[in-house]
This record gives sequence, C-alpha cells and structure tokens, in this order.
Amino acid sequence: MPDCTLVDYTLTHWPDVQRIYAEGIATGHATFETRVPSEPDWSGKFIGGLCRVAETDDGHIAGWAGAVASSDRCAYAGVAEVSVYVGRDSQGRSVGRCLLEDLIRRAEGAGIWTLQAGIFPENTGSIALHTACGFRLVGYREALGQLDGRWRDVNQYERRSRSVGI
Repeated sequence: MPDCTLVDYTLTHWPDVQRIYAEGIATGHATFETRVPSEPDWSGKFIGGLCRVAETDDGHIAGWAGAVASSDRCAYAGVAEVSVYVGRDSQGRSVGRCLLEDLIRRAEGAGIWTLQAGIFPENTGSIALHTACGFRLVGYREALGQLDGRWRDVNQYERRSRSVGI
C-alpha cells in the first residue's frame, strides 16, 4: 500500500486536485473535458462524503477520487459514477487502488448499490484498476462524443455491491 492517508476533499486541496485533473486531461485518454472547471463547478457535483484525496506524509496530494449521482430520479438513488485521478509522479504506487477501494466502501455505506465508470478503451491503466476492484465491462458506446475533433468510444464498467441493494 502507498504511504498516504485518505481524507475528505476540502478547498485547501484544490490547487493539487486542479493540477492532477489537468494532467489527466493532457493525456487525452481520461475525460472528454478539455479544461479544468472552476472549483465550485467541480466540487459541487460530488455526493457528500464521496470526494477524497490521497495525502502523503509530507502533505503532497497524490490523487483524488469522487462519485457523482448518475441521475436525479429517485429510482437511481443508489447509482453513482466514479472518477479516479492519480498524479503523474504518483502513478504505479497503488494510490488509485487505495482511493477506489475507499470510495467503494464509503459508497456502500451511503446506500449506493451500483458504481459506474466510463473509460476510454485506450486508458488501459484505468481499465486494469477498475477490473481489479471488481468492476466488469457491461457495454461499449461507439463514437459517444468528440474530443479534439476525433470521435471517441467509451467502455462502460459497473460494480454491483454484494451488501447493498439487490
């Protein structure tokens, strides 16, 4: 396990979270976003208690993870979409796995029975992480959207809780 502590996101983490998100955007394989949104727009979408950062012993933020509601319809109250981002300098150190496992535990504690992730097929690291944490491929969305003028496919992954819901 990495040398880090997982804590709830606060505004003081924003500069590091912003940097890590920008690094993910720059890869071209992490998101359809082309710029980091404002902090209120970014943080305002996460479910309470389900936005966490990995903080090293020296106070460095190594990554972040969060979950957003998949819909505002009450039938989908237990379904959320996850995001996990790890800084370039912290990749390959199990930070992503710690963040995602923590997010899974907290989501189940909040009554969420299904976690979803949309992942570009080229993002093999994210696919490996989600698969290792119990997500399975449930679909493939061809040419879902454009990024930099190129149509991109998205794999849909899902993790169903064994203790919440059905």
